[in-house]
Amino acid sequence: MTHHPFKTLTLEETRIARDVILSRHPDVVVDFREIYLQEPSKDLMKQYLALEHLSQPGQSPQSKRPPRLAKCQYDIIGSDKIPEYHESVVDVESKERVNHEVIGKEFHASLTLWEFEVLVQACKESEEFQSALKEFKLPEGFELVVEPWPYGGLEEGAENRRYFQGLCFAQNTKNGNADSNFYAYPLPLIPVLDAHLKKIVRVDRLATGGKGESLTGKTHNEGVLDHCQSAEYVPELLPEGTRKDMKPINITQPDGPSFKVTDESLVEWQKWRFRVSFNPREGAVLHDIHYDGRSIMYRLSISEMTVPYADARPPFHRKQAFDFGDGGAGNCANNLSLGCDCLGVIKYFDAVVINSDGEPRVHPNVVCLHEQDNGIGWKHTNWRTGRAVVTRMRELVVQFIITLANYEYVFAFKLDTAGGIVIEVRATGIVSVVNIDPGKTSEYGNVVSGGVLAQNHQHIFAARIDPAVDGHNNTLLYEESHTAPWDKTTNPNGNLYEIRKTPITHSSGHDAAPEHNRVFKITNPSHLNPHSGNPVAYKFTPPPTQKLLASPGSIQAQRALFTQHHVWVTKYQDNELYAAGRYTLQSQVEKGGVKDMAERKDSVENEDLVLWSVFGLTHNPRVEDWPVMPVEVFQVGFRPSDFFERNPAIDVPSSKNEASVLVAKDGECCAGKL
Repeated sequence: MTHHPFKTLTLEETRIARDVILSRHPDVVVDFREIYLQEPSKDLMKQYLALEHLSQPGQSPQSKRPPRLAKCQYDIIGSDKIPEYHESVVDVESKERVNHEVIGKEFHASLTLWEFEVLVQACKESEEFQSALKEFKLPEGFELVVEPWPYGGLEEGAENRRYFQGLCFAQNTKNGNADSNFYAYPLPLIPVLDAHLKKIVRVDRLATGGKGESLTGKTHNEGVLDHCQSAEYVPELLPEGTRKDMKPINITQPDGPSFKVTDESLVEWQKWRFRVSFNPREGAVLHDIHYDGRSIMYRLSISEMTVPYADARPPFHRKQAFDFGDGGAGNCANNLSLGCDCLGVIKYFDAVVINSDGEPRVHPNVVCLHEQDNGIGWKHTNWRTGRAVVTRMRELVVQFIITLANYEYVFAFKLDTAGGIVIEVRATGIVSVVNIDPGKTSEYGNVVSGGVLAQNHQHIFAARIDPAVDGHNNTLLYEESHTAPWDKTTNPNGNLYEIRKTPITHSSGHDAAPEHNRVFKITNPSHLNPHSGNPVAYKFTPPPTQKLLASPGSIQAQRALFTQHHVWVTKYQDNELYAAGRYTLQSQVEKGGVKDMAERKDSVENEDLVLWSVFGLTHNPRVEDWPVMPVEVFQVGFRPSDFFERNPAIDVPSSKNEASVLVAKDGECCAGKL
């Protein structure tokens, strides 16, 4: 059976790739990290997709079908027991390795979940760590919890070894509930693991002081948790239980969904057509996005995010995660639950993941597909006749959720009935916390509970947009609105404002400018709208969120150069997918990321270009963020601009919803249907 070039690798294909790699390394230990789809070159895919969209008899796209490729990432462990990191590409149909690369020791492969297990076990076996733990007197019934974290950026001059660190907490076991919130009891210790030696090589002791106190002073006593307080969030442990006055809201679709899914990858809904894949680094990816037979985007994904912390006390300057590059969003994806994470009639997509021996298994329900109502789509009332025509905005949502230790992120791609696309990120979960002495406050964060300091930090995301607006040759411009100067002839009353359009000619970074209503437009100069005469386009307004706050030249800033601008435009090259570069774990500077791509100064006028949208949250925690924070929502929306000849949603039915009912005058439900 043949598979579409964008379809996620199957179990069988993954096993073939594993076996090919094992056959090439017969006399050593092979420790697998990832095996996933290597997307074909874009030139090959353009030919294939052109035939696929034509669908003409005698012109089968199979004749141009690119090879099915598997990207294999693995360690080779020889007699010295020091892993050597390799990346290979395997053609799973010919069962041949077609590319092989030994990665230099200056780079570190993304972490795996089983490496974290090594850290936890090493803490149990470490005399140094156990001795440090005995410096504290834990309350009766409390047990240690070690939460693995990436080590962060290596300090200048530090030996470039592979490290992990652990944040330490204590869990109350007296209630007998395994989900009791251990984050409420932070311990001021960080064990550091040498991943190659598999042993704890250092234990960092943390300052717990407040404003005006030393960056390194140890001011706590052995009863470090005595002033901490319970902060439960699971329903059965809430002291007063959950609310009793919430009645159900049901999303019903009695006739089933309006979408259709073919080959576990092709989605068709309303006038939309696209494919969905999933990989361990980016999570869900959308490919070959069309509306009403017209091309809009070649590929859409979340590329990277960084979370730098602003606590100046060592070792917190290391506390900076790259949640896509360090560990992989796809690896941390939730198995979504029906009726909880997505509502309505749901289609789930599975992924394939591997163990360290390369044996694949299904990772179920990592992406959900569903429809949702988003309020009024358009409306007009003829005041002369009193007739109102109103339609609802409906969205098709492709969503995945990741859990990264304490935090959750909800990522969604939303396509609507008016030709719009929204990238949405929701941040929730539990803020990262450290211990603070009784009665003190801190300039490094906010005290959200007894003994619990939630540190200030940022979440900065980068979305990668590979546009194909009526074809692959596009131009990006930004459009601004400015007050026009008084002029007796052209602006005699001073009410005119002028629109200025600036094409971007070379790869570069740009920023939001809300004071000028700066809007970016992805245009196709070769296709003009017959009414306006303007090039067809899709537009977006970058969220004017704060950029990275760490000082220029700091390790935090150098590792995340992609955060310097809200918008980047680069010329397309195969395999340039990651805003912060291929390797982020323990990096000291961003290499091969979007900053390097932009510095090539490639021509991007009427070219195959890539856009990078950077946005995020400066999170200075509130008490209301504890113990689990309400979602913070960020959106980047792409809307047609002179792409169509009229409102593309003008034909959406304006039918009445027959399930709606009136509340009776006394407030009781229900008087009857409208």
